[in-house]
Amino acid sequence: MLDKTEKQAVAAAALKYMPGFGNDFETEALPGALPQGQNSPQKCNYGLYAEQLSGSPFTAPRGTNERSWLYRIRPSVRHTKRFSGASYPHWKTAPCLDDHSLALGQLRWGPLPEPNDRTNFIQGIRTMTTAGDAMTQVGMAAHVYAFNDDMDDDYFFNADGELLIVPEVGSIRIFTEMGIIDVEPSEICLIPRGMMFKVSRLGEGEMRRGYICENYGAKFTMPDRGPIGANCLANPRDFKTPTAAYEDKETPCRVLVKWCGKFHVTEIGHSPLDVVAWHGNYAPFKYDLRTFSPVGAILFDHPDPSIFTVLTAPTEEAGTANVDFVIFPPRWLVAEHSFRPPWYHRNIMSEFMGLIYGQYDAKEEGFVPGGMSLHNMMLPHGPDAMGFEKASNGELKPVKLDHTMAFMFETRFPQQLTKFAAELETLQDNYIDCWDGLERKFDGTPGIK
Repeated sequence: MLDKTEKQAVAAAALKYMPGFGNDFETEALPGALPQGQNSPQKCNYGLYAEQLSGSPFTAPRGTNERSWLYRIRPSVRHTKRFSGASYPHWKTAPCLDDHSLALGQLRWGPLPEPNDRTNFIQGIRTMTTAGDAMTQVGMAAHVYAFNDDMDDDYFFNADGELLIVPEVGSIRIFTEMGIIDVEPSEICLIPRGMMFKVSRLGEGEMRRGYICENYGAKFTMPDRGPIGANCLANPRDFKTPTAAYEDKETPCRVLVKWCGKFHVTEIGHSPLDVVAWHGNYAPFKYDLRTFSPVGAILFDHPDPSIFTVLTAPTEEAGTANVDFVIFPPRWLVAEHSFRPPWYHRNIMSEFMGLIYGQYDAKEEGFVPGGMSLHNMMLPHGPDAMGFEKASNGELKPVKLDHTMAFMFETRFPQQLTKFAAELETLQDNYIDCWDGLERKFDGTPGIK
């Protein structure tokens, strides 16, 4: 007899994914469930209902038009009944100007503490920052999550934006309308706006922890590579979309909806994850950050961090992102006569950073896995004093920056701090002191270097 962990391992091994980014996929969990040659036949096989899920206006240009046709046991109008209000006070939505006393500044936190009570994925979400306005579909929110319970009979969809999920502790299973995705630390998963899903734990251990970017704006897409050309960075074939899978369950279930920042719940008598077949290009996916192919300086200087962009959510202004998802993966440092870590800078963008594992090269201490930092627009930041001295005086031989994975949610808009973040017990009051050792070194004597 297999125990729960062994059953999960067997199930995970059986999962299949389809490669590619933004492709038109087709998949069926039962043979013949997917109609051929038309989208909406008079009668679908197996007594299924045909339904379209649109992620863009019908008249969007072909290159940006997103929709999928779903063939399901019940149409989604049967997956909601009368709604009642629900309260999730720690999940905030922009515009959010929480009242707190923490002054403006560069900020850093330790990891989110483990929950004391039984907590599922949705209950375990805590908002750190918000930017923009969800009701005008502009901006984003940075969340962290920590949970120790599964969403067995609870389901969720978010009408306010898509969710980019970044695990840091423990693997999770995300059962979506379109199929099942298993995600481990160093992988990410994107759930499109409006898509139903539930989350459970995989493997051993109670707690699962990680980060979420809630993108209110245009959907995440791959950045243009420009002069880099056709290859490197994130390659399309490494994005994986699940094959069709469905849950045929006739038991009491709850569906929770987030809509314009408010939560609503409805009770139904069956699982809403009942899509037996589907085709289209509006679908969830996962991506392994370890397949990112970094490019960088092979002679001198440190390039802009934009070379590490995995996904970008664009705005109408070219090159100015609603939000970028950027990583700092293992890589070789070989630049000659150059300061190799990120330089000191002030930026029109606002940067929320997290660390999945290892150590970030610009911070020698204090920034730990599960931790966070916030450098809002035009606030100066860069290597701490120890990092500066190490990089300024070290031997400039080729060095492998290994066993590290940091990331950044970077947005054009100012990120407003929530009351929860301002009062979080892991806030590092001494973070600003990390630059105190950067003393004056100036000597105006001619010829002195």
